[in-house]
Amino acid sequence: MGSVIFNTHDVVLLMTAYQCILFAILLLTIRREGRLTNILLALFLLQHAAIPLDILISFGLEFRHIALEWSPNLFYVFGFGYWLEAPLLLWYTRSLVYKDYALSRRDLIYLIPFFAYLLHQLLFYYGLEFAEKKSIQESYDLYLAPHYMTYVTIFRDLFRFVLGGMCLVEIRRFSKHLLHNYSDIEKRELTWLKLLVIGFTAIRGWSVLVVFLVMLAVVFGIETNFDVMGLLGNYVTFILISMLIFFSLSYSSVGDGVDSRESEAPEKDEAAKEKFKAEHIAALTDHMAQQKPYLESALTLEKLALQLQLPPRTLSNMINRHFECHFFEFINSYRIEEAKRLLTDAACANKNMLNIMYDVGFNSKATFNTLFKKKTGMTPSEYRKQAAQ
Repeated sequence: MGSVIFNTHDVVLLMTAYQCILFAILLLTIRREGRLTNILLALFLLQHAAIPLDILISFGLEFRHIALEWSPNLFYVFGFGYWLEAPLLLWYTRSLVYKDYALSRRDLIYLIPFFAYLLHQLLFYYGLEFAEKKSIQESYDLYLAPHYMTYVTIFRDLFRFVLGGMCLVEIRRFSKHLLHNYSDIEKRELTWLKLLVIGFTAIRGWSVLVVFLVMLAVVFGIETNFDVMGLLGNYVTFILISMLIFFSLSYSSVGDGVDSRESEAPEKDEAAKEKFKAEHIAALTDHMAQQKPYLESALTLEKLALQLQLPPRTLSNMINRHFECHFFEFINSYRIEEAKRLLTDAACANKNMLNIMYDVGFNSKATFNTLFKKKTGMTPSEYRKQAAQ
């Protein structure tokens, strides 16, 4: 009877690598829009494919011996994926949230750890004779390996964790940009990306914990169950990669990103605040009451500013500071008031809820119901029933 090469845990690692490689190829050959975004996501997936292969070669019960028979040069080569996937995810996130994003020299600073690790491996492993490398791998023992490599691994996973946090900061900035510039944000939001980045960042944090437990066991002799935790991380990673593929296939390119890397919410940009006057407030209030621009579902800050013949920043500042809300809240508060009027109007008694929703400028039933209940304490249907009593 032949020996078993792969167990269930190994198969999960192989499936993770396989789906990453397959989807990366699809991104590079099929999808044409958002070329830079697709390339960055494809490269991220390829680096993520390298990570389970590195785990399989380094820690697979049977496959480690097979890899050693093929060549000791296979060891560590896939480990470079750890150092590259975090910058690639950050760049991919930025390519989604910024208009006309392009890599700059400043972005290359995130590659310094990769090149430092590459130099170390070239000097202390790949520069050795073939026989010496094979001897190192044959006698490898985690508990006898140089302790400084454990600290390098902790730094590596902390580095990945921090860059995941930076991705979340970029997404949060983009969400603020939407709230301050659009009245309809459902199709522009990157909620799926936020959830996935949170997932990957959590996995990286988990990896930091696993390596810390390894350090306790190897360096300080404190017994820990890091094997089980490592396996759990592999399974969750497989699920996250599957989610990334599913959501990315259904995602449509975001055309209205943040204009500059330094853009912030207007109320925090003290130096750039535009002055507004009492007549500006009166003009805005009159325009909203008489022209009802909020009935246009695609209304943006820029469009409204053009109608009022005001600079967009002045209008934004006025809404933020005088009305104490952002553009999204400001416009949708008018829509809710209009919906309340229609729901109590006898002439609209036969109108269904979807028609009223569209009439007042909403495109999403979920958003309409959520904002209406937040404003009135009841759903639109409940409001209509109460008004009819």
